Amino acid sequence: MQERVLSGLQPERALYYFEEICKIPHGSRDTKRISDYLMGFAGEHGLRAVQDELNNVVIYKDGTPGYENHPTVILQGHMDMVAEKTKDSPIDFTKDPLDLRTDGTDIWAEGTTLGGDDGIAVAYALAILEADDIPHPPLECLFTVDEEIGMEGAAGLDPSLLKGRVFLNCDSEAEGILTVSCAGGARSDLSLPITIERAEGKGIHIYVDGLLGGHSGAEIHRGRANSNKLMGELLAKLLKEQPYRLVYVRGGQKDNAIPNYSMAKIIVDEALLDPTLAAIDRIAEGLLEALPAAETRAKITREPCVCRGKAMNKLSTRKTVGLLNEVPNGIQAWSKDIEGLVQTSLNLGILKTEDSVVSMSFSVRSSVNKEKLELFEKIKAVGEKYGATYGEHGNYPAWEYRKNSPLRDLMVRVFEDLYGRKPVVEAIHAGLECGLFSDKLPGLDAVSFGPDMQDIHTTRERLNIASAARTWKYLLAVLEKL
Repeated sequence: MQERVLSGLQPERALYYFEEICKIPHGSRDTKRISDYLMGFAGEHGLRAVQDELNNVVIYKDGTPGYENHPTVILQGHMDMVAEKTKDSPIDFTKDPLDLRTDGTDIWAEGTTLGGDDGIAVAYALAILEADDIPHPPLECLFTVDEEIGMEGAAGLDPSLLKGRVFLNCDSEAEGILTVSCAGGARSDLSLPITIERAEGKGIHIYVDGLLGGHSGAEIHRGRANSNKLMGELLAKLLKEQPYRLVYVRGGQKDNAIPNYSMAKIIVDEALLDPTLAAIDRIAEGLLEALPAAETRAKITREPCVCRGKAMNKLSTRKTVGLLNEVPNGIQAWSKDIEGLVQTSLNLGILKTEDSVVSMSFSVRSSVNKEKLELFEKIKAVGEKYGATYGEHGNYPAWEYRKNSPLRDLMVRVFEDLYGRKPVVEAIHAGLECGLFSDKLPGLDAVSFGPDMQDIHTTRERLNIASAARTWKYLLAVLEKL
């Protein structure tokens, strides 16, 4: 029998289930196997469960003795993970387990994201559902799919499956912070038709690499560079100095992850190869100098390569570079009511060249619906200027602050009792499913919380073990008081 990587660590049963989850592929849009696992768990433990057509799962459990008539509590997390890996990782997310590692302080997955966002929520819920010695009210444990690509599971869930109006969401990444409001958002897409034709000359690959990347909501305020936009700036400056034709440009894999790697291929006349290489080096040096101080590992490199004889024509090259350089990105407005809170932003997370189309996908967020709609129109207008078509999907509402929240007040009191200090109660710019459920379930009282995690949505993601244990203890104490 294979030795368990997390054996002996606390909270024991929660981390047991976390390790089980990490054995099952569960990237976004690949959640059937993890959903079936949850249904199998419910059957093995004699618990009523529902699996809907989207693969969302609700597992129900009666209240423990003395809690049978208490208000029902919804425990909620999402089962999908952002599946990112390093360029040299051998992991195939469609079939391989994650390569879990621990040093006794943190848990991570070698060469890939960990999926602590939001596997720890699923693990906590399963550990509670199997236990017979944890006091709690009636529970509806809700596990949603495809949160990371637009909260599609939450959007499609039939609200009649849920009777509870007390909602504990475990999809936050900082212990000691209770989140009570979040931005709404959507994914916006631009598709630019391009013309490909024969081209003679020398090829050059250009790479933007080594950027920090990160979550486009939780870390957008940190000013981290976007590799797609950095590539666009380089290509635009280069086009002013040297004529070239673009073969392709691409970067990023998730609209809600700040991309840290992009590449492009161009073709130049043979006589212009050396001057173009020199121009790229000079432009790259200036761009790197202008980056935020934290981007210490950023690099821009180039290398001559084989020319296959096809490239965009000159007009398509100008349109692609112009559109990439002109589309907005990053913070668009700060909150006037909450100091330090980003109010409106967007992230150019995915850039692709496929056949005769260059496509761009953005994660748009705002806590002000009017500004969100205005940003949609701005992206659309820039796209139309260059002949690109616009689309959007996964639109989700903001989770508005609730002035009267018994759940928030109780969770603050319990936190003070356990930790000897007050928690931070805050609104965030990242999207949470709480907004959709607040819209679907009138009168919902919701709070989001979670253990410490670092660098979610990147291959540097880590889950702190001691924090996971304290958060488990806190969750059980809250349930005991509800």
